Amino acid sequence: MKAVILAGGSGSRLWPVSTDKLPKQFHSLVSNKTLLQETYNRLNFLKPEDIYVATNKDYVDLVKEQIANIQDDHIIAEPGMRDTAPCIGYAATILAKKTSENEVMCIIYADHLIQDTKEFQKKLKIAADQAKKEKTLNIIEVKAKFPNVNLGYVKIDKLDKTIDDVQIYKFAGFREKPDLETAKKFVNSFNYLWNTGYYVWRIDSILSEFKKHAPDLYSKLMKIKEGLGTDNEKQITKEHYNACNKISIDFAIMEKVNHNNVRIIPADLGWSDIGTWESLYKELPKNKDGNVEKGGFIKDNCKNSLLYNYENGKKIAVIDLEDIAVINTKDGLIICPRKSSHKVKDIVKKHLK
Repeated sequence: MKAVILAGGSGSRLWPVSTDKLPKQFHSLVSNKTLLQETYNRLNFLKPEDIYVATNKDYVDLVKEQIANIQDDHIIAEPGMRDTAPCIGYAATILAKKTSENEVMCIIYADHLIQDTKEFQKKLKIAADQAKKEKTLNIIEVKAKFPNVNLGYVKIDKLDKTIDDVQIYKFAGFREKPDLETAKKFVNSFNYLWNTGYYVWRIDSILSEFKKHAPDLYSKLMKIKEGLGTDNEKQITKEHYNACNKISIDFAIMEKVNHNNVRIIPADLGWSDIGTWESLYKELPKNKDGNVEKGGFIKDNCKNSLLYNYENGKKIAVIDLEDIAVINTKDGLIICPRKSSHKVKDIVKKHLK
């Protein structure tokens, strides 16, 4: 199995820590390692030559700095930001050329939190085995813990099989980010899981779906494939990749595939996409006051708050706070109710771009 770590996103909802120049995957938000380093280490059951990182061309040097032993040809540099469908298709095209179209590949995100590595690895291996034997498109999903309106959901169908006590379900469809009432119904029904985007499939299987459901994108990928290894490789790749429409893998491919070809493998990963400061707060250990703290603060009567200070020399005093996020860096400061942290992206888009 080949693993492709997607590490090209900008993560604007975690401003001011995450910026276009240094997105969240390159920061240490949950430990002394960056999210990218945590993700790479989580795949240590694979050989280094089986792990690839797909990232924007502007972040290639950051990847090299943070993963010291990665080979240059294992960094898949996207010429532009075109969303996950072109990125995953491009990665599949490169792997098809470098390895074999019969090879299994998995898609892993560099900016996610996973607290149970053993469970993650176990489910990846089972998904890879199913992909190789049955040519199914497999997704490792997690149980919805609360009605989250910032995530997509999948609906599971009847049980397909059980392997080594692992249940594998048939697929009933995707649901994009719902409103709050709908999300509550999803959580209470037990038929919906959070969509992690952890896909495991054979290279030829996913390229076949691109050909069927996204022919224009597939055509551009094949032109890129023809140019791989030639003197004009970079120019050809840039021309055709940047001509691809910006579209996610879910919209371009997964929502159109035959449901009978998809399998859902539930997992209890201790997972979060760390999409907002609120989601980060929910996943991290709290102190006796219910606070999550990083860096220095002077506090008086503060409870259930997220307090991050990345300027060690700067004194910050907080008084009578409850359910508040205070995030300070040398580039900016955000203060808001934790539950409103999903609005940070709008602030960045309107005022900071």
